[in-house]
Amino acid sequence: MTGKTIKKSNNNIINIALAAVVALLLQPFSSWAQTTATHAATAQDPDLTYVPRLQRLAERLLENRQGSIVAIRPTTGEILCMASNTLKGDPINRAVQATYPPGSTIKAAQLLTLYSEGIVTRDTKVACHRGFMMGGTHVGCHYHASPLSTVQALAQSCNSWFITNFIRMIGDTTRYGSRSHAVDVWHDYMTSYGFGTKTGVDYGGEARGIIPDSAYVNRKYPKFWNARTIGYIGMGQGLITVTPLQLCNLAATIANRGWWMTPYHRYSTAGADPEAYINPHRTKASPAAYNIVIEGMRACVKNGTAKVIDDPRITICGKTGTAQNGGIDHSAFIAFAPMDNPQIAVCAYIEHGGDGNKTAAPIAAQIIKSYLLPTNAKAVPGHRKNAASAGLQKKSGSARGTQKKAPANSGAKKTPSPRRK
Repeated sequence: MTGKTIKKSNNNIINIALAAVVALLLQPFSSWAQTTATHAATAQDPDLTYVPRLQRLAERLLENRQGSIVAIRPTTGEILCMASNTLKGDPINRAVQATYPPGSTIKAAQLLTLYSEGIVTRDTKVACHRGFMMGGTHVGCHYHASPLSTVQALAQSCNSWFITNFIRMIGDTTRYGSRSHAVDVWHDYMTSYGFGTKTGVDYGGEARGIIPDSAYVNRKYPKFWNARTIGYIGMGQGLITVTPLQLCNLAATIANRGWWMTPYHRYSTAGADPEAYINPHRTKASPAAYNIVIEGMRACVKNGTAKVIDDPRITICGKTGTAQNGGIDHSAFIAFAPMDNPQIAVCAYIEHGGDGNKTAAPIAAQIIKSYLLPTNAKAVPGHRKNAASAGLQKKSGSARGTQKKAPANSGAKKTPSPRRK
């Protein structure tokens, strides 16, 4: 190799190294530029259902965090904000295209199912002493009073209560005939809440998540399984995965007392196909089940795992979640408010954010308060009106921002962390 060739090679190495350093230094500015562009697009696009100040706040709350925030108007399905941030990996919309273990946020859906099926009553109690033993493995739980009845079990997010009663349902061969049939009954409830399937949101690449039916469980455990094998599903771990949008949709469903609307983020989408966006999806859970879940979610904020966000000005109903993933726990929180006249449902899911009550809950609370307590002290926020949305209102027969009449329910009957808030 000649001296000229060596010098040229060294120069190439130096140039490559400098390019890498420059790219590393510019990475935060690239993220900032992308956020700024999103702000501009939101402000300039009247077709978006986003409330600009909520969208800006959501994006700001995700700075230096990986995860997503999504909020929905429960009675219409309009997405009030949807922000996603990626610090490493593919820059996907994590609210719609990423799936995660739901952690304890799913306990609200579990209680809807268990109560509707008659597996539990208001007075069902389960002892919990920082967890319990399951098949030789200690399942941890945070410290709280014991035993807890149903409402406080949800408010305090008791792992023992939810795993024990999930196992009771799946193992009840007298009621269901077989464990496989019990799993399929549970699966049908969960899909009616919008899990394990696409919500139909007008955003490409929506993920389904996983809600196992008996065929899935049999493939996973071809030799043998019983209720305890899949017991971790009861507290939102194991074979179950969801998207943050689906979790937000659960909060909206509970806010509506048993039905949900297909979410959308563009008025033109809903205007072009109004039938897909004005027909409510009814769930299998009973009206009584929704009442007790709402009571538990309100208690969660008043005196439970989310009491840090309680505000006397707003009756927030929420559920914390802390999801194991092989690293630092993910932080999740779902909520709706106000309790008796819901205007907003929200989900904050922060990857590796730790306990749900420490990271995701305060973030979601800021979104709720910004929407319901605007600084200009005007009425509860409305939305921008345009031709597309006006057409949808005319066809649906309801004005945006008003409460729809609720449709009738169909009615039907490594070891986990002790932090499961």
